[in-house]
Amino acid sequence: MVITKRGLVLGATALASMAAVVTGAGIHLSQGQAFFKESPKELVDEVWQLIDREYVDGSFNETDWIEVRSEYLGRSYESQEDAYEAIREMLEQLEDPYTRFMDPQEFRNMQIDTSGELTGVGIQISQDEETEEIVVVAPIEQTPAFEAGVRPGDVITAIDGQSTEGMDLNQAVSLIRGPVNSQVTLTLRREDESIDFELTRAQIEIHPVRYSVKDGPEGTVGYIRLNQFSANAADEMREAIQALEERDVTGYVLDLRSNPGGLLYASIDIAEMWLESGTIVSTVDREGITDEEVAHNRALTDKPLVILVDGGSASASEILSGALQDNHRASLVGTKTFGKGLVQSVRGLADGSGVAVTIAKYLTPSGRDINKLGIEPDVVLELSDEQRDVLGEDLEKIGTAEDPQYVEALDVLGDVIRSGRQSISSAPEN
Repeated sequence: MVITKRGLVLGATALASMAAVVTGAGIHLSQGQAFFKESPKELVDEVWQLIDREYVDGSFNETDWIEVRSEYLGRSYESQEDAYEAIREMLEQLEDPYTRFMDPQEFRNMQIDTSGELTGVGIQISQDEETEEIVVVAPIEQTPAFEAGVRPGDVITAIDGQSTEGMDLNQAVSLIRGPVNSQVTLTLRREDESIDFELTRAQIEIHPVRYSVKDGPEGTVGYIRLNQFSANAADEMREAIQALEERDVTGYVLDLRSNPGGLLYASIDIAEMWLESGTIVSTVDREGITDEEVAHNRALTDKPLVILVDGGSASASEILSGALQDNHRASLVGTKTFGKGLVQSVRGLADGSGVAVTIAKYLTPSGRDINKLGIEPDVVLELSDEQRDVLGEDLEKIGTAEDPQYVEALDVLGDVIRSGRQSISSAPEN
């Protein structure tokens, strides 16, 4: 199967209401592949070969990968389930929570297109590489989890009373997912407090972009909130910018707070809408080969831009905000981003299962490797717990005078607009 940029996944996590888009529209068995379904050992070797060819770390986390193959192919497998268990065990040696195996049901979940209707509670979760805890990266707006008050950084300690200790990401997602209108109880640790959230699973339709015209310090402002980099994010962003340009706004506030990421091509396409020229992102594979993406004079506006970010802004959000910050196209306001600088491809295997493989890391235009480090905003402003509660309880207050980070973004935008006007007025006449 050929992997293209448009199939690369930048989501920091697994979605408990859905999963990332895979490479290609579907996976089908050819006649030449059909024999794999009858041979669990061949499936184990198929995964080993894929990791051997493509994994980003050529040392395989200081593991003797050849010896690993000998060990696992030397075993006897009586069923596909035996093979699945062995594959998961094999991949654990890489100590990479983003490289993971999915059985056929989990892989079918992964094939749900991000632009469609989803079933779940609406949270995106990650597994901490050091503690192995299941952590909420971001709840998706207008979903049961968001409306109940689940926050980025909450640690899921139990699902319906079952402890998550020792549980992998796929297990957690499977337990959280379920039929519409069924109940699931998440026990979350928030600082030193343990909180039970009883959530009702729902059918969720996601439109990643919403926008409006607001009053600003120097005239009207275009406010755009991008929730995730899904398959339709670029189209909706283009429509938003074009509509706001027709309203002749003086500048923009782009809100990427709690945006957990998504597709690589979506972040690149959206960056080009704001950036006329310059590097957007570089991806580096294990051979050290760099693939650089640059802007191609397709910007839809050159008006001043401020971007809102926080600890839930991950992966594709960090590519976009890093590109615009490094190219001095935008100022960032808020708190440090999540810090996920790795790229995965998702491959279908011959028996209908699948595997996500970390194949590259990415760098911002200035060469920053932000993995585990995040991006520091130009203006740091933390929200208090009380302020978070106010915004979480009433979504309509996000991007208003009751949203302190948004208010700060407006102040910064006003300064940029005034500075630009002064530069024009002081320019010498020819």
